[in-house]
Amino acid sequence: MVATEVGAGQATRTNGDGEAPAEMTVARFREVSAEIEAQVSTVMVGQTDVVRDVLVCVVAGGHVLLEGVPGLGKTMLVRTLAEALDLDFSRIQFTPDLMPADITGTNILVEDQEGRRRFAFQQGPIFANLVLADEINRATPKTQSALLEAMQEKTCTIANVMHELAQPFFVLATQNPLEMEGTYPLPEAQLDRFFFKLLVRYPTAQDLSEILRRTTTEERFAAAKATDGPTIQAMGRLARQVPIASHVADFVVRLTMATHPDQEQATQSVKRYVRYGASPRGAQAIVLGAKIRALVEGRLNVAYEDVRAVALPALRHRVILNFEAEAGGTTADDVLQKLLEEVPETA
Repeated sequence: MVATEVGAGQATRTNGDGEAPAEMTVARFREVSAEIEAQVSTVMVGQTDVVRDVLVCVVAGGHVLLEGVPGLGKTMLVRTLAEALDLDFSRIQFTPDLMPADITGTNILVEDQEGRRRFAFQQGPIFANLVLADEINRATPKTQSALLEAMQEKTCTIANVMHELAQPFFVLATQNPLEMEGTYPLPEAQLDRFFFKLLVRYPTAQDLSEILRRTTTEERFAAAKATDGPTIQAMGRLARQVPIASHVADFVVRLTMATHPDQEQATQSVKRYVRYGASPRGAQAIVLGAKIRALVEGRLNVAYEDVRAVALPALRHRVILNFEAEAGGTTADDVLQKLLEEVPETA
């Protein structure tokens, strides 16, 4: 039986097998978070909000979908994060001819020294701690769905045999905007498995100048190890113990319910532009993301500002717009920003 407790900003986890407890304090949480961000920033220029949100997802044990046009450093961000976390890393380049077995692995016929033949399982690139699914929306839906079991259950079933994936396990996927040539929309069921969807913006003029300085000389920038997998897992356990007041949790519920056009809490913009609202996973992502953000700020309680800070990345891919919104150029962010303005913090 697992027992947890919070006392003086410290989380302790013990079990019935007599293991040594893994401890993580708020101060240590902030220290490790700052070190990870510092190491990533030695390679990445700008994109501080994206780096912070990716860190929140990793601590939560969730998966991230990064969207942006080519050349903005999405792949570099994931590679750098793997170096800073000292995790086993693999990269899958998604293409239209990629098959599910190219991701999960397959059984192959092998011959031993005595000439006997047998089938042996050859692991695919999904068997790593941190998996980069590069340009995920360039593969067909059949191949995209091969990630569903791994992302949700953290297992992989091949020929009726279930294989456990390494822990911790994260999928960080990149995609180009759908209006670009040669892309396939991700299935809604798979989109819902992503903890956050983050938009990688074009750099500012100042950031672009720094990018040119770093990438057009012989000087090389690399991230050093900032932490490891067990520490990340301990941070996640501490985050789940952060209390959230009932009135803040009620605000999360009202926000989530207001994304559904058939609910009485729905705003006019939701009723006009939204076809389907966010799933319960959206509310879970908001609460857990807000808890982690509070710890990064050094607080042991969740504030309204934490909820507002994570609402867009937690909900933008879970709100399905209707034809009127798509025809008029209205985005999910437009609807959600309006929602955050209109839904009151107190009932």
